[in-house]
Amino acid sequence: MVNISEPYIIRYPQIVAMADDTGSKVELVEFFDCIGGAMWTQHHYAKSPLVENVRCVGGTTRFLLHPGNENLALEGSRFPAGISGVSVSGDEIAVTYIGMGGGGVGATSCRAAARGVLREHCDPAGGGKVAAATLWLPRRQRVLIGVDDTDTSEEGATWTLVHNLARAVEDEHTSYLSHTIVQLFPVAFRTKNCVSLVAEFGTTKPESLISKFSEFLQRYTLSEKTGMAVYTGFTPSQELLDYARKVKRGEVTPDLVREIDDPSLHIVMDGRGITGAVAALPFYTRYEEALKLCNGKI
Repeated sequence: MVNISEPYIIRYPQIVAMADDTGSKVELVEFFDCIGGAMWTQHHYAKSPLVENVRCVGGTTRFLLHPGNENLALEGSRFPAGISGVSVSGDEIAVTYIGMGGGGVGATSCRAAARGVLREHCDPAGGGKVAAATLWLPRRQRVLIGVDDTDTSEEGATWTLVHNLARAVEDEHTSYLSHTIVQLFPVAFRTKNCVSLVAEFGTTKPESLISKFSEFLQRYTLSEKTGMAVYTGFTPSQELLDYARKVKRGEVTPDLVREIDDPSLHIVMDGRGITGAVAALPFYTRYEEALKLCNGKI
């Protein structure tokens, strides 16, 4: 028989925390190995007062949080676990989890050894005990990178290139969080499917990430019309989303992107593909709208 060294622990592969500039909003991204545990967590943790929203994106659970401390009134079956503390201090984010029974094991042992945790303080967990843990994580910044027009009619595929580049730039400072294909309006000069891409990262070194990604993209693109755009804000602006929806509804002039007044938007490679590259940015993880093919309406 196989020897299971830790039969009552399922370790989270990675935990990432990002904050806005003011430290008033935090997004906690937990990569999970057990779908059942993740769905249980999503269901119960949503009842925590510090949790504004929770959703499952691929192999991650995402919590939108605000800082504070709460004494959670835990109750077996009804509210057995949650997030009781969130704080943003300097270059660190601290999150306190608490749970009873199996929820306490998840709150402590399962999360404490995840990649990305700087240090932890855990209560003994298991059986019927109530246990809590505080994890300290690097304070990361969200960076969105939009790309379009990297292939030709003979070879290439932008969606595969962006994924491979995103994997290539991952290191101890940068985590690759999501990849979203965005269906644009099928203009006449498209290669075939007329899609652009946005890759999402959580990083403590945004300048280094952007530089490395740009260098790789310039090396591997097959087109002289490649566009690369970067968004460094926590949440894309309404102006950027309005622009992106126009690009999904119909063909727009190349000059329209110059009219966007958003200091978090940065154009890195200014080929014809910049129209689609910028349009991809606000659709990160918004897969249903991103993939919708529009015929003049959205």
